[in-house]
Amino acid sequence: MSPRKQAPARPAKKRRRAHWTDRFTHGISRETLAAHPWLKPVAHRLLEPGLWHVQHEAVARGVAIGLFWAFALPVAQILVAAVHCVWWRGNIPVAAGMTLITNPFTIGFWLWLAYKLGSLILGAAPHEVAAGSAALEAFSPGAGFDVIGWLEQFGGPAMLGMAIFAVVGASSAYVVVNLIWRWRVWFKRRIQRHGR
Repeated sequence: MSPRKQAPARPAKKRRRAHWTDRFTHGISRETLAAHPWLKPVAHRLLEPGLWHVQHEAVARGVAIGLFWAFALPVAQILVAAVHCVWWRGNIPVAAGMTLITNPFTIGFWLWLAYKLGSLILGAAPHEVAAGSAALEAFSPGAGFDVIGWLEQFGGPAMLGMAIFAVVGASSAYVVVNLIWRWRVWFKRRIQRHGR
């Protein structure tokens, strides 16, 4: 009786090490975004790997695009940011994560801050700003709240403030991310040079 030959052992599959960006991209993938009906016209471009890898320029663009649409739009921010990432070659998961800066828990604060900034720029009287702040703090979409009346009275300064946050926030974030990335590269090279 001849001894049975054993099959060669298969190498175990390597598990991908978790990356810090994974917490922002949980549930968001190239395939899920490409399958979305609103994104069908650009679905073939969504599958390009450059839109999903962590490269300094793509990340900086993704941060800027995400911040811009976080303040510029009240709804569908992630989808609009994803489409603009395709156009501007930004990192889609980073842009999607940055849009979450304005969410149902923080939008009241951002509207209040935008109203204050808009009132300051438009030169509103201090008592009008105080009344507007009180109205924003009492904001409740429930019964008895006149949304149209509120928008007529306070919408202009708040929209101006949000537009400023969108433009200044996006451009500042782009510059800051690029500076941080360059500092990180310089710091790594310095450590390698000194052998520490």
